[in-house]
Amino acid sequence: MADDVQEFIRDHNIKLPGLIGHSMGAKVAMTVALRSPKSLEALISVDNAPIDANLASDFRKYLEGMREIEEAEVKKQAEADQILRKYEDALPIRQFLMTNLVKAPHSGFLRLRIPIQTLASSLGNMGDFPFKDSDEARYKGPTLFIRGTRSHYVADDVLPVIGEFFPRFIIRDIDCGHWVISEQPEAFRQGERDFHTL
Repeated sequence: MADDVQEFIRDHNIKLPGLIGHSMGAKVAMTVALRSPKSLEALISVDNAPIDANLASDFRKYLEGMREIEEAEVKKQAEADQILRKYEDALPIRQFLMTNLVKAPHSGFLRLRIPIQTLASSLGNMGDFPFKDSDEARYKGPTLFIRGTRSHYVADDVLPVIGEFFPRFIIRDIDCGHWVISEQPEAFRQGERDFHTL
């Protein structure tokens, strides 16, 4: 995925973009920054860290819900939401999960953008991070780590590792779980705005 982002930046001739990513997207953005540290203006990582980490059990549960949506051949978001209620109580998280659904062109049924089989077979490695040694790769540009205080993905004990890879990082804590943008959209926007005014 980092290759895709770098190719997009090159193909569109984007000079010094800022990258922001949440969850796996945060690892993608961090990877791009560490691969090409002089090509970015700034980096924002939302609720993930530059370490190998186990995914929360919620991901497997959400995948089961998405599989059920596809098998039920639903055509409306409301029908998909009804199914997801069995897997997740919080409406903002269900709404976020449903952003991954698209209508299949011929049938009109809702399907995941990425095939379920692809996601299911990748769950075991999805929490991995490609860089292990900060002496080999470092991004010295402005970096913001936004973390949900009720999430386990950016624990206090990984802050030194973050500092090794991203020495100019600052941290912003938001009272929520892993789905920061869905759970606390205004606090997230404020954190992002504050970072850009530093």
